[in-house]
Amino acid sequence: MTEAQPRRTTAEESGALTDLRRIGIHPDFWYPVAVSRKVPRGKAFAAVFAGERIALYRGANGEVFALEDRCAHRQVPLSMGVVEGETLRCCYHAWAYRGNGRISQIPYLPKGVDRPPRGVRAYPVREMYGLVFVFPGDPEKAATTPLPELPEFHSPRHKTMTFSRTVRCHYTFMHENLLDMNHQFLHRGVLGRIQPKLLRYDTGPRFVEARYLFVPGGGRKDRGAGLLSAEGIGGADSPDVVTVRTEYPYQTLQAVPTHSELPAFSLWVAYVPEDAEQRTNHAYGLLMIAKPSIPGALDLAWPFIRRFTERVFAQDRMAVEAEQRAWDEQGEDRNHEVFPLILDVRDVLRTNGVPLTPGTTAR
Repeated sequence: MTEAQPRRTTAEESGALTDLRRIGIHPDFWYPVAVSRKVPRGKAFAAVFAGERIALYRGANGEVFALEDRCAHRQVPLSMGVVEGETLRCCYHAWAYRGNGRISQIPYLPKGVDRPPRGVRAYPVREMYGLVFVFPGDPEKAATTPLPELPEFHSPRHKTMTFSRTVRCHYTFMHENLLDMNHQFLHRGVLGRIQPKLLRYDTGPRFVEARYLFVPGGGRKDRGAGLLSAEGIGGADSPDVVTVRTEYPYQTLQAVPTHSELPAFSLWVAYVPEDAEQRTNHAYGLLMIAKPSIPGALDLAWPFIRRFTERVFAQDRMAVEAEQRAWDEQGEDRNHEVFPLILDVRDVLRTNGVPLTPGTTAR
């Protein structure tokens, strides 16, 4: 759809509305819960999804397993345990668990006494893109639910920067922040007076995609921002077309310089709720940057690009956490949103999520 075309009335505009910040993320998708290097061989790691505590551990053969992070005996966290071969042993009474959650040994079990009939919940787990993904929903759906496809990650023409940060806000604020490029005034000290113009956007049951034209508007720009733009053929001072897409539950951004088919950079990000009320999320991001024709140039620019992205993220985090504080103080969402694009993405997030019941997880 374009700005000139008629658009449908959203649930928010019609008044048939559930507060978006009371909608939980749908569990029937693959979610990253750890960076792979944080789960070394022979070690356990405490992860979380929407209030569900998950113990990750990497066995001797290198495979990662994900178990409910409570021993079936006394509920002590299994993430405090000891990895032995392919099993995880509780630190308290040394009960041992296989990767499927079944109890493999109770060292002091008397003869003639059976083991408990069930152990702990095991989660489907996959490892891709340097991240550990779990499937927290219906395990029967895991095999038929695809993981995100990121061809640039494996391309020798790109280099990837990984981000992992906790943000104290509902995950939906993050989607709105990235899709609404009208907030670039917030980044004026980093990006200069850059001017975004919405070219068009499209929406469907599970996605919203917006295309912006970014035109330099003067002002001092962070060196990393200039280097990042210069990776494209157009050069640092050419206008870029930026495409931002929420494809539930993930989000992507691509920047393509004019007269180029190769993106200067591609960003993939997932916002994973940590607490049961989902007022805190962990953002996992992969920024895949195209290598320039000069060998080694991107390696030299890497520290400056990292500094630039950290500065932008810090400003965005300040804004969305302020939005969450306002919601907490007022007990509801009192935003007066006027941008049709954001009203549509709110509909997508509502209809694909699940209602939250106070004190429970989104399951």
